[in-house]
Amino acid sequence: MSPAASPHLLVSMSDIPCPMCEMTEVLVLADHLECVTCGHEWQAEELAEKPTGERIVKDAYGNVLANGDVVAMIKDLKLKGSSHVLKSGTKSKPIRLVDGDHEIDCRMDGLSIGLKACFVKKVAG
Repeated sequence: MSPAASPHLLVSMSDIPCPMCEMTEVLVLADHLECVTCGHEWQAEELAEKPTGERIVKDAYGNVLANGDVVAMIKDLKLKGSSHVLKSGTKSKPIRLVDGDHEIDCRMDGLSIGLKACFVKKVAG
């Protein structure tokens, strides 16, 4: 069967990410979209409703974080690949917000690390 006669079309790797798993292997069907990786199905109209504004990152307590804020750990975390542990209450140098699964890039205890916002709280300078 030729690609033109196919009932569904595979979208290229950079067009539409799945809202559940964020993978880009998505089938465009006549009435909806379907993720090849996780099987999630959604309507194409749902994509148009998604706001395209600036990303808002919130700490564990719901406070909005911005570049230059200082954060502190809310629980002990062992750093993968090392024997170092970030203790609860450890403060960071001013943070930088980045895209990806770890929203925060900062320095703590002399180490440059990436953190998820759910493990920190915003503190005063």
